[in-house]
Amino acid sequence: MRVGIGYDVHPFAEERRLVLGGVVVPFERGLTGWSDADVLTHAIIDALLGAASLGDIGGHFPPGDMEYKDISSLVLLERVREELVKNGWQIGNIDATIVAEQPMLGSFVGEMRLKLSNTLGIAVGRLSIKASSSAGLGFVGNGEGIEAQAVALIEAI
Repeated sequence: MRVGIGYDVHPFAEERRLVLGGVVVPFERGLTGWSDADVLTHAIIDALLGAASLGDIGGHFPPGDMEYKDISSLVLLERVREELVKNGWQIGNIDATIVAEQPMLGSFVGEMRLKLSNTLGIAVGRLSIKASSSAGLGFVGNGEGIEAQAVALIEAI
């Protein structure tokens, strides 16, 4: 078994959709990024890649590469799942936290868990997502962006 940690952060941007865990969340701003800027999915991708010692999201899907411009992060997550299997790994479980002052995300967590677990081919009970705030502290607390953290356990097939 191996464990990996993932972290991602993106600032808010006007005229972008807010996508978290593959779910479009109604909000007046989205996040800046080369892909769809889904911080939750990006943190999970880095946790999985880290656990398998396969590098990081930027190495696999470099910003600036037109193939990944505005791509759904769920597509990237599916490719990472395929890479894990190719390298002899299966997902044990994932635990993730989204940190945002706004919008309130609790009502979207169930849909996020379903989309992500379906993309990964794991039971929804193996994927935990929590939504938290930063109690008004730092760039997230100032309403400048959203961050996410994830831990993934993988096991040899």
